Amino acid sequence: MTGVALTVVDLLATRHAYAVFAILLCIGLYMMIANEHLVKKIIGLNLFQTAIFLLFIASAYVRGGAIPIVHDGGGETLHVSPLPQVIVLTAIVVGVSLTAVGLALCLRIYAEYGTLRTDALREVMREEDAIPDAPAAPDAPGTDEGGDAA
Repeated sequence: MTGVALTVVDLLATRHAYAVFAILLCIGLYMMIANEHLVKKIIGLNLFQTAIFLLFIASAYVRGGAIPIVHDGGGETLHVSPLPQVIVLTAIVVGVSLTAVGLALCLRIYAEYGTLRTDALREVMREEDAIPDAPAAPDAPGTDEGGDAA
C-alpha cells in the first residue's frame, strides 16, 4: 500500500513548485480579502498572479525535455511545449498593466480622499452621499409611477 499511493509528504518532497504555488495562492488571496489598505490588496493580487504563473510553468516541466527546435536529420527526442511559457509571458504583461492601473487609481483616490483604507473610504463616501447608508426600500404594490393604480 505504501509503494502504490503517493502521500502528501512524498508529493511535496518531489514537487516543490506545487507547494510554493499553494502557499503563494493562499497568502495572495488572504491579502486581497483581509486587508483594508488598497495597496496591500494590489500586492496580494500580484502574489496571486505569481502563484498562477508558477503553476503554469511547473505543469509544463518535462523531465529530459529538449528545446522544440527541429534540426535536419534530428532523431526522436522529447520536446517541451512552448505554449505555457508564451501564456505566462502574456499574463506577466497583463499583470504589470493591471498593477500600474491599480496603483494609478490608488494615487487618484489618495489625492481625492486622503486615505487608502477601504473602511475610511466608505465613511467618507457616506458623508458625501456617494453611497447610501441602507438599501432602498421597495416600492409599495400598486404605486407604479407610470401605470394606473386600480
